[in-house]
Amino acid sequence: ALARAREAGVLVVNIDNRLDADALRGAGLSVPFVGPDNRAGAKLAGEAVARRLTAGDEVALIEGIVTADNARQRSLGLEDAAREAGLVVVARQSGQWEMEKANGIAAALLTAHPSLAAILCANDSMALGAVAAIEAANRRGVLVCGFDAIPAVRPFLDDGRIVATIDQHGDRLAVEGIETALAILAGE
Repeated sequence: ALARAREAGVLVVNIDNRLDADALRGAGLSVPFVGPDNRAGAKLAGEAVARRLTAGDEVALIEGIVTADNARQRSLGLEDAAREAGLVVVARQSGQWEMEKANGIAAALLTAHPSLAAILCANDSMALGAVAAIEAANRRGVLVCGFDAIPAVRPFLDDGRIVATIDQHGDRLAVEGIETALAILAGE
């Protein structure tokens, strides 16, 4: 579809979730990207959790949709933080970006891994699901991080139930994408 758009003279700018680089190459396309560095952002959230833990502590990842580039990059960033801090990733499962799914996964993780110190989540909805599971299991010492800085996590950040989230400035992505398109059209 993008190749046909380009052939028709339509300017294409990729915003937020990076298109698959292999698919673009295969189609002979080069498309400008405007969006966050999901790996670097997730690593920052993971590092905020890691600073409160000790090498050897057990952590688990609740990932997004594993076929999505932003989910893969966020998982890599969380793994980077865990590896660099000497944490042990005992499990990783996809929460499909959903709070309820993450809640069920987190509940099972807490049962399967009694020494679990943290649950690193690829978005805030899943982090909220993890927090609910932690509270239901009365395991309040288990740390959680997320990604997206949605307003619903503010009280959880304030009281420490979520250690960190990453604001990718989603409100600016479309604006910057349009500015990029206008700059390209202007020959910049």
